[in-house]
Amino acid sequence: MLRHRTRRSRRRTPRLKGLSINRLIPNIVTVSATCAGLTSIRYAVDEKWKYAVIALILAAVLDALDGRMARMLKAESDFGAQLDSLSDFVSFGVAPAFVMYFWSLQAAGGLGWGVALFFIVCCGLRLARFNSMIGKLPPYAYNYFTGVPAPAGALLSLLPMVVGFSGGADILVQPVVVGPWLLLIAVLMVAPIPTYSFKRFKVPPLYVVPVLVIVGVLMAGLAGYPWKTLTVCALIYFILIPFSVRSFLRLKREAERLHGEENEPEPDDPQDEAAQKGETG
Repeated sequence: MLRHRTRRSRRRTPRLKGLSINRLIPNIVTVSATCAGLTSIRYAVDEKWKYAVIALILAAVLDALDGRMARMLKAESDFGAQLDSLSDFVSFGVAPAFVMYFWSLQAAGGLGWGVALFFIVCCGLRLARFNSMIGKLPPYAYNYFTGVPAPAGALLSLLPMVVGFSGGADILVQPVVVGPWLLLIAVLMVAPIPTYSFKRFKVPPLYVVPVLVIVGVLMAGLAGYPWKTLTVCALIYFILIPFSVRSFLRLKREAERLHGEENEPEPDDPQDEAAQKGETG
């Protein structure tokens, strides 16, 4: 009798419900990216500029990993998507603007602060537009972003500082240089120009070895000459923007042509036309 009651009590014991650690890993990575972005502000306050740049690069790397990990672990959720968007705004909008403000723009007073605010607002608008366009793009547009993505915009905004690390001219720290540069990057983030998205990029088998060689050269450059290598990468990204616009427009024209051919009415059969004329005659 006692054993029977014990078994019944065990059966009635409620089980704790919760998320598995696998489903939490992507969100942990996203929070880590936010912390890295905010830490860059702390380094900027202490005038440790190189550490500030490294913290933002780490935030960009973690941001690139969280979405892929969510898909691999089948842990995608609305909460994770909203958290990722908030993290991007903090890490790639607020943080780089503050870093560049403390490095250069504060010397311009209120005008410099206005430039920093403009960059932050443009980053927020860019992220809001991205979220609103999810699932609404035509098939040919899924390999492209609309405007420069937030992580790329954040790293590009740091280019004057990075060039300065490589022994660039002292003029790069002047607000007259940093201000227009930050405005340009902010406009590129919200501008309706297509830029390459490498999320779905597939390497043809013929180019696997060359791509691996390029990655090896890039890693060697980052190890030996990190700031010069980052400068070259930023310049290459700028050079690729016109090519991305050109390829996007080509795909768009091809899609419109195919869509027009599908909607064209089929030509009438000459025999049917002759039969109709005979009936009417």
